[in-house]
Amino acid sequence: MSRPEVPRRPRADAARNRDRILETARMLFAERGSQVQLPEVARAAGVGIGTVYRHFPTLAELIDAAAEQRFDEIESFARTECLERAPAGQGLVRYLDHVGEVLSGDHGLSAAIESARRAPGSAPRGATRTRLEAVIDDIVRRDREAGTLRDDCSAADVYLLVGAISATVRTGSGDWRRLVDLALNGLRARPV
Repeated sequence: MSRPEVPRRPRADAARNRDRILETARMLFAERGSQVQLPEVARAAGVGIGTVYRHFPTLAELIDAAAEQRFDEIESFARTECLERAPAGQGLVRYLDHVGEVLSGDHGLSAAIESARRAPGSAPRGATRTRLEAVIDDIVRRDREAGTLRDDCSAADVYLLVGAISATVRTGSGDWRRLVDLALNGLRARPV
């Protein structure tokens, strides 16, 4: 009777290489967007091209990993800074400001994500999306309970706003901060 295979944890050096490749790729994407190729990532990371291909067989997989890492970072920020540390009623403001800063500071990665996923403003997927949606739900609920958001405000509204921020940043069609201010004004609870 054979034992079920237990997935092995990657060796420490393999994990370090993967992290270095991903960090280097994000830096290159920030500079040049979707024009980056796997061989230049390998050179800049100081690893062989085979090492890059073992971790990321295609450029799209590398871009996807970079996107998911960015979404994980946003989720972590939302959990700690917007839910745990923000004063009640200020979580959504802090979240939208952070997302705007991330998107405006990293046009290249956004362009690479959109190119690889072939969709403007591509959102997180899978488990990352589930975790982020849960945190956003909690932020919205907490801000509604604090009386700063309308009772009908939802996580779906937040995703809609993030899409608008992304489009504004991507196209350079306006000031994303003004968009956030106008949107939040529309979402504020009104006295009865």
